[in-house]
Amino acid sequence: MIQRTLLQAFHWYYPGDGRLWPDIEEKAASLAEMGITDVWLPPPYKGSAGGHSVGYDVYDLFDLGEFDQKGSVSTKYGDRAALERAAHALEEKGIGVIYDVVFNHRMGADETERVRVHRVNPDNREEIDPETFEATVHTRFTFPGRQGRYSKFIWDAKCFSGVDHIEDPDETGVFKLVNDYDDGWSVEVGEEFGNFDYLMGSDIEFRNKAVYEELKYWGRWLMGEFPCAGFRLDAVKHIPAWFFRDWIGHMREKAGKDLFVVAEYWLPDLDALRTYLDLVDHQLMLFDVALHYNFHDASKGGDGYDMRKLFDGTLVGAMPDHAVTLVANHDTQPLQSLEAPVEPWFKPLAYALILLREQGVPCVFHPDLYGADYTDKGGDGQDHHIEMPAIGCLPQLIKARQRFAHGPQTDIFDDPNCIAFVRRGTSEAPGCVVVMTNGGEAAKPVELGQEMAGVVFRDVLGHRDDEITTDKAGRANFPVNGGSVSVWVRADALN
Repeated sequence: MIQRTLLQAFHWYYPGDGRLWPDIEEKAASLAEMGITDVWLPPPYKGSAGGHSVGYDVYDLFDLGEFDQKGSVSTKYGDRAALERAAHALEEKGIGVIYDVVFNHRMGADETERVRVHRVNPDNREEIDPETFEATVHTRFTFPGRQGRYSKFIWDAKCFSGVDHIEDPDETGVFKLVNDYDDGWSVEVGEEFGNFDYLMGSDIEFRNKAVYEELKYWGRWLMGEFPCAGFRLDAVKHIPAWFFRDWIGHMREKAGKDLFVVAEYWLPDLDALRTYLDLVDHQLMLFDVALHYNFHDASKGGDGYDMRKLFDGTLVGAMPDHAVTLVANHDTQPLQSLEAPVEPWFKPLAYALILLREQGVPCVFHPDLYGADYTDKGGDGQDHHIEMPAIGCLPQLIKARQRFAHGPQTDIFDDPNCIAFVRRGTSEAPGCVVVMTNGGEAAKPVELGQEMAGVVFRDVLGHRDDEITTDKAGRANFPVNGGSVSVWVRADALN
């Protein structure tokens, strides 16, 4: 049975010049052969920075690199035709196309408007100054380059709830727009800063019925234009849960199939994630933020970290059917806002833990598969050159997920430094024994049962050259190098 394996096919510093869409088209066959089942694309629409935009500063959802807007026709990743070729190439190889959906904030308005606003305490957004005053805001989006093609909807101040900059008077902060919903921010959002509806830019007013219908229309339009297997939802703790509860159901109904949906609710708080899943009627999956931070801490802690605690407080440990597991993403990579990198030595261990276990849907990060090299300014204002090496054994681990990660799972988490788990296989597909350590060279005694007596095992990753043979009771000691992982499989299954 094919097991879902997601690839985040980009990172924050992916080279521009329209290279990503052609690269994905070219790699579609090799990704399918490797065992990738779904590819998460970056936001494909025009951002306020035009051809330089990573895509999270959304300007026009309907401009997929087709119109001369914000200084370019193409997006950073290529033009619409190249996106279409890439999406169809993936579909032809049986790979699902997952689109990044960024709804919460807009940037790069075409015109200003004169409106009334409230000042808001940025540290407690529930503290809204009752006094209002007039100011000029950048909230009118007319999309002159597109001239009404695909949608004639014009965004103006009625479509937004707040902004972070006003003019005349010239101030920066958090400002609540006076609108038809002037009783406060949306509910069913994150509770940080009192109410985390507002994030940045022009914050969308989801309570506006016209806005709500336009966003549903856009989803239907996208699915009608391109192959679509699902969505990655950006920054959902800033968007009322009721909106996505309705929007996801509408998209699935119109698609006529069970779309894959994963949301970014970036908080390592299991109770908050449970509450959110309840609010959206469990219609989606969430990234396992706590597991990522556990991996980060383990990689920094070396042999002082207790490996038995890797799944403590994680979504995959508590609600595995709703967990997308990850080692890194574009926000956690070095020099980004949520920087918390997992050290390279630990990444093979972390990927083995998300790719070869029963629980969760694993997400592979592009630089871990292909490497990355970039320079940017850090928090100190200085330029830093970052090299993210490709993880040499990662392609083998992805392939091993499809070939050997089968059957019931037994955990052997009985030592703070050396842990193991067994996938016992099925009548149709073989299993594996996975052993890892954050300390020195070690071995884990494993009992596989008499039906596995006299079976020869090899490390499919090639980290060990040994051949291990089980005794007449189906027992063996499976070794692992220091600070490493080995995936032991039946030698006869390697042929």
